[in-house]
Amino acid sequence: MSSTYLIGGAVIVFIILLALLFKIIRSPIKWALKLLFHAATGFLALFLLNWACKTFGIIADANLIDPNLINCLVAGVLGVPGVILLVLIKYLF
Repeated sequence: MSSTYLIGGAVIVFIILLALLFKIIRSPIKWALKLLFHAATGFLALFLLNWACKTFGIIADANLIDPNLINCLVAGVLGVPGVILLVLIKYLF
């Protein structure tokens, strides 16, 4: 009879610890998914900018801004001002 209480208590402690672990891990996962979504949005913005520049003849051969990881994160985190910043950096430096 006492071993049943011991197993029941261990299960309850395990469930509580599992819930706490999930709560601790949930925040960084949520942040990482948000960052990934913003990076994908930045990549899409850079792709559309390069496509528009080629379509309307602003640039001929090369991409205006290469869609690499850093540029995608800057464009994703900062949004449209980030894309404008990348264009300015490209032409100023």
